[in-house]
Amino acid sequence: MTTVSTVVMADTFTSASISYSALMPMLIVFVVALAEVLVAGFATRESRHALQVGLSLIGLLGALAALLLGARFHQGVTASVADAAGSRQLGAVVVDGPTIFLQAGVLVLALLAVLIMSERLGGIGADAFTPMGAANPGSVQERAAQRAGLTTSEAFPLMMLAVGGMMLFVAAGDLLTLFVGLEVLSLPLYILTGLARRRRLLSQEAALKYFLLGAFSSAFLLFGAALLYGYAGSVYLSEIASAISAGQPDREALLVPGVLLVLVGLLFKVGAVPFHSWTPDVYQGAPTPVTGFMAACTKLAAFGAMLRVVYVGAAGDRWNWSIVVVVIAALTMIVGAVMSVTQTDVKRLLAYSSIAHAGFILTGVLAFDVTGVSAVMFYLVTYGLTTIAAFGIVYLVRDVQSGSEATHLSQWAGLGRKHPVAAATFAFLMLAFAGIPLTSGFVAKLGAFGAAVGHGGASGAVLAVIGVLSSAITVFVYVRIIVMMYFTEPAENAVEVVSPSILAKVAIGFCAVLTLALGIAPKLLLDWAANASLFLS
Repeated sequence: MTTVSTVVMADTFTSASISYSALMPMLIVFVVALAEVLVAGFATRESRHALQVGLSLIGLLGALAALLLGARFHQGVTASVADAAGSRQLGAVVVDGPTIFLQAGVLVLALLAVLIMSERLGGIGADAFTPMGAANPGSVQERAAQRAGLTTSEAFPLMMLAVGGMMLFVAAGDLLTLFVGLEVLSLPLYILTGLARRRRLLSQEAALKYFLLGAFSSAFLLFGAALLYGYAGSVYLSEIASAISAGQPDREALLVPGVLLVLVGLLFKVGAVPFHSWTPDVYQGAPTPVTGFMAACTKLAAFGAMLRVVYVGAAGDRWNWSIVVVVIAALTMIVGAVMSVTQTDVKRLLAYSSIAHAGFILTGVLAFDVTGVSAVMFYLVTYGLTTIAAFGIVYLVRDVQSGSEATHLSQWAGLGRKHPVAAATFAFLMLAFAGIPLTSGFVAKLGAFGAAVGHGGASGAVLAVIGVLSSAITVFVYVRIIVMMYFTEPAENAVEVVSPSILAKVAIGFCAVLTLALGIAPKLLLDWAANASLFLS
């Protein structure tokens, strides 16, 4: 008789070291989001909108204050454990210069987006959102909700949850935290996309497309994370970089596919070609203030995460995978610029414009130098400011008969004669998108293309040339809108620019003024970006 003995090994649990001061900005945002959920459930119908807007503004301002006054003095890794040798700490969250700069950018842009999102245009709740998201478009339930004065106040906690996910996304020090941040920022955006008050079927279709394609991109990212774990034996970006430096000949086949699959998940969020098909549909179908928020903040967060993955985790093997991203960047600029020429809807035109800008920013990423990091971070902030203002104005241009947004280009004919302030502001923002001197867009493009030419080698120079040519194509698109507004006869009583509240006016005006100021005197923000361009590894 044989006796089989089983030896049970005792697992040791190592608690993580957490710096709550470093995490405080994110904690404030998440706590406020949960508080807003309670407000939506228990506050009276008449008070919900004001409470939600007030809590959002207080939470974002509080998080920004905690970031600038507290977290920046606690830089390092947190939620960390010691590595196998016990020689260094491996952190799930990394608080360093890029994290603080990008988180500050997310908070400022989200604050401005809330001001526009809260616009009621004389109604009870935010005008952009349906009174009952669960009701079928045009149904009896939806009409009853409108008559009862119901409001979709859940939009504000969903936005705050997305902001918290974005802040975690740019600070992720390992691939699992990166995935968690991606999901936390994405899931609320899927819901927000389907809550448009008007053109409900288009909004719900956009939400479904965004959700399905987003699920695929998340799966790609997770599969790539699994391959990189198989290669390095760790999900921490610093450990993956060490494994690349040491070399893993028996597992080399896992590295390049793993990096590219992770980048697919990130390239989807920035709308790079060929992962861009969701962008025009979602931009068109989502409530316009949500579109502005997504276009500005999601792009900033996704590129911030991409910078950390590329520069901290995978830079040591860039010669083997960067050529693929170079091709993607070139295609993104070309497709975005060319397709924007054919658009007749303002929101779809701005969607393809954002695709082209994603290619411009990728050009800076591929410089693989600190000048590229600082240029990209400056570009993300300036582009976000211009985008929020542009979509804010689109939100205010309305069809007189239906009251819905007048997004067809033909409806903007003669807008400069009837509403000179709104038209002049929008024309200036279009010039900033085009990169005309004395706008922030010119400084941003000059920095990204200059970094590519100076440090990106031959491929960087080629991308810069493609970027300049693509920018020239987009100039035609933006000038066409300006010509439409100023040199085309308007239709009789076709559209109007509704007068918004002081909050929306402040947001749009602030963005426009900064777009001009950062084109004339960008030194302060450029210096901050340059000083914050070093990653902790």
